[in-house]
Amino acid sequence: MKTIALSVFGLLLASCAPSQPASSGVYMLVDTSGTYREEITKAQQIIRYTLSQLDATDTFAVARVDTGSFSEKDIIAKMTFDDRPSTVNRQKRLFAEQVEKFVNDAPSSAYTDITGGLLQAIEYLNEKDPGAKTVLIFSDLKEDLQDGYIRDIDFDLHGFEIIALNVTKLRSDNIDPREYLTRLEQWQAKVEKSGGSWRVINDLDGLEGLL
Repeated sequence: MKTIALSVFGLLLASCAPSQPASSGVYMLVDTSGTYREEITKAQQIIRYTLSQLDATDTFAVARVDTGSFSEKDIIAKMTFDDRPSTVNRQKRLFAEQVEKFVNDAPSSAYTDITGGLLQAIEYLNEKDPGAKTVLIFSDLKEDLQDGYIRDIDFDLHGFEIIALNVTKLRSDNIDPREYLTRLEQWQAKVEKSGGSWRVINDLDGLEGLL
């Protein structure tokens, strides 16, 4: 009876112990099309902030949005951080260096395949299977596909949070603001219909609530 009682007591203690925080997975898409290429230093600011918020066992990847973004070749930097703090610090430095090279050398893309990039992000984070999955989209959200590319595809975004960042207004948006508002509404509807949650953050001085 004493052994049984001790076993039950041990189970009770285990059930009362605080659960370990789930790991986070973040995948950031960076638009490099047209004049939006000029915004890329702002993307670097967001990447640095995100790196500072991630910890051991978390996953982070950054990929460019170009003509055909459903491809591993568009991933600029990717890392699942070790559980040793000293190793994590080295990994973050390497990640930041890879991003710095991209920021300095990235050419402007002729087309903007946001859907393909989002599909790649979903595939990548599902494979890593973190506790929390976040996709950051640094873009004006104006998708422009090359002839022949098919992107009329359903997403499965259950368990994902999609955050649009720095959604700049195009010249045509200044003429007709409805274009800008419609673009945001269409992406929100697409994400929420697919089971995901949606946020927009345009004030990059207020990144504290990003993750």
